[in-house]
Amino acid sequence: MQVGSRRCILNPVSGTGDHAEYVTRLLRGRGFAVDHTEGAGDARRLAREAGEAAVSELAVCGGDGTINEVLRGLDAADHLTDVTLSVIPTGTANILGRTVGIEGIEDAVEIADTGEVATVDVGMAGDEPFVVSCIAGFPAEASVATSSELKGRFGTLAFLLTGVQQAREFDGLDVRLETEAETWDGEAICLLVGNARRFVEEGGQADMADGLFDVAVVENMPAGDLVTEAIRHRVLGQGTEGVTHIQAGRITVTGHDGPITFSRDGEVSEHERVTMAIRPQTLNLRVGPDYDPSPE
Repeated sequence: MQVGSRRCILNPVSGTGDHAEYVTRLLRGRGFAVDHTEGAGDARRLAREAGEAAVSELAVCGGDGTINEVLRGLDAADHLTDVTLSVIPTGTANILGRTVGIEGIEDAVEIADTGEVATVDVGMAGDEPFVVSCIAGFPAEASVATSSELKGRFGTLAFLLTGVQQAREFDGLDVRLETEAETWDGEAICLLVGNARRFVEEGGQADMADGLFDVAVVENMPAGDLVTEAIRHRVLGQGTEGVTHIQAGRITVTGHDGPITFSRDGEVSEHERVTMAIRPQTLNLRVGPDYDPSPE
């Protein structure tokens, strides 16, 4: 870990894997010390070290999974509320970057240096943080099954290609979802818990500072119908029959038939029972000029 109040944790093999030298040069020109990861767990370790060193600004160069590792490291160091985080999106999907109005590398570096700061909610799945979403069911299974080789060849299309196959083979979830106000119990093809993402109606960005999750429970419908809806609406981008929408600051999910696989910002975990709760306005995050803090 290099010294300095401005640091970057860079994953050199994220996405197409051809960005490391260029991004390192740009960030060093802006006063960032840059550390490269070499394997799984390095981003979490480096982030924890940065938190323990009370770093004030931390950039993350990589995909959503790398960002999640960094969040876990900062949380382990009890430094989430004391750092300003910025994103240099070089992964495959880059959902967080796109959500907060950051896409190109040059723009991302400029924003990491001088961009506006928004204070956003952080979701907790048990004791693990997430910013974008925590999902279970066939999208999570597709995330697990999508190989690095396939992502390298097809980019974000790889998730759809894998998802079609997974939807045909997936048996569904037998789950109970409990909030303070309501309970949902039954068979579902997927459970989508969004903090930065909204999965129903117009889809897209959710309000990241309203203290609420946007939850969609998709009933167990025929796989062919589900794949058609996924392609047409980019996975529930518009209102879809058979979907229950819930907003809540705290939910508990229980699997009746054993552990459920969750994809938490791209990081996979299994739980028989997990409580997800919002930490309101916890993270200072640099955002692009087109970021809307309160989307309709």
